[in-house]
Amino acid sequence: MLEPNDLPLVCIPLDLPPPAAAELIDFLHQLTAAIERHYVGELHRHYQERDTARRADDTDDAPF
Repeated sequence: MLEPNDLPLVCIPLDLPPPAAAELIDFLHQLTAAIERHYVGELHRHYQERDTARRADDTDDAPF
C-alpha cells in the first residue's frame, strides 16, 4: 500500500521537447523571482536573524 511520502511532490514528464523544457525553465525562473520579490522583507529578516544566531554561537566561550 502506498504511503503519503511514496509519491513525488511534483511529477514532470521526462520526455519534454527542448522548446517545452526551455519554456518550463523560464516559467520556474519567473515564478521564483516573483516569490522572492513578494517576500523580500521576510527573507532578509530570516537570513539576518540566522546569521546573527550563527555569530553568537561562534563567539560563545567553550569550556575547553
